Amino acid sequence: MFFPIERMCKVLEVSRSCFYRWYSVGVSKRKLENQELTVEIKRVYNQSKQIYGSPRVTKVLKQEGRVVSERRVAKLMRVNSWQSKIRKKWKKTTDSNHKYSISANYLNRNFKPLELNQAWVSDITYIKTLQGWLYLTTVIDLYDRQVIGWSLSKTLHTNATIIPAWKMAVSKRNITKPLIFHSDRGIQYASNEFRVILKANSLITQSMSRKGNCWDNAVAESFFKTIKSELIYRRTYSNRKSAELDVFEYIEIWYNRERLHSALGYKTPLQMENEFYNVKSVA
Repeated sequence: MFFPIERMCKVLEVSRSCFYRWYSVGVSKRKLENQELTVEIKRVYNQSKQIYGSPRVTKVLKQEGRVVSERRVAKLMRVNSWQSKIRKKWKKTTDSNHKYSISANYLNRNFKPLELNQAWVSDITYIKTLQGWLYLTTVIDLYDRQVIGWSLSKTLHTNATIIPAWKMAVSKRNITKPLIFHSDRGIQYASNEFRVILKANSLITQSMSRKGNCWDNAVAESFFKTIKSELIYRRTYSNRKSAELDVFEYIEIWYNRERLHSALGYKTPLQMENEFYNVKSVA
């Protein structure tokens, strides 16, 4: 049922002149801008696999040349019920009850070295699949926060965890200056088998966290929290192979190359690496 304009204005206590003025103006410029911005926000949000919240979405839009505030992005994301789809859940297993010697904590929570290849950190975590456990070992350069070495294994043996991850790391980065390699006190890192590899290069100093102190290896553990929140806890893996493919894509394509890292000033690890080498070449 339709009513005359005059009658509706009278019922709503609005003058006819105000109504026609509103009607003639149409959609406001601000509303049109918000509609356009919402499309761009949705694109960035989906490209991040719905991982990015308003701070990172804003950073991407600014890098693309848009002039926009985080407050405005946050408001539009809230209106559309778009938020970072991560779950705050994490668990760590470390076998430090062994007979091997323990290294001192030479890193001493210095998580911001001045150059590449000054400090690497490592840790091991698990991934649950319906086929059985899968163990992920990583080696991260603290300067660019890049995962330079990693391995996936069915067991926690030293030769299946840290050794292949270490070999990948040294195949990507040449150790030509003193390097601190830090980890927890896990048996894989304290084993004779791995220590022999480290001692073969006199430039490497092995470092370990203090007993029961997770903060001493916070960066390595933070990466596991991130990958589990953004990827693993959002999946149910029917077999190890599907988990392996997901982890490969996440580390090599997403995390190292595309994901904006807050600790790097919202740059990607690859950007940090490239900038480092560009500065070195100019110098």
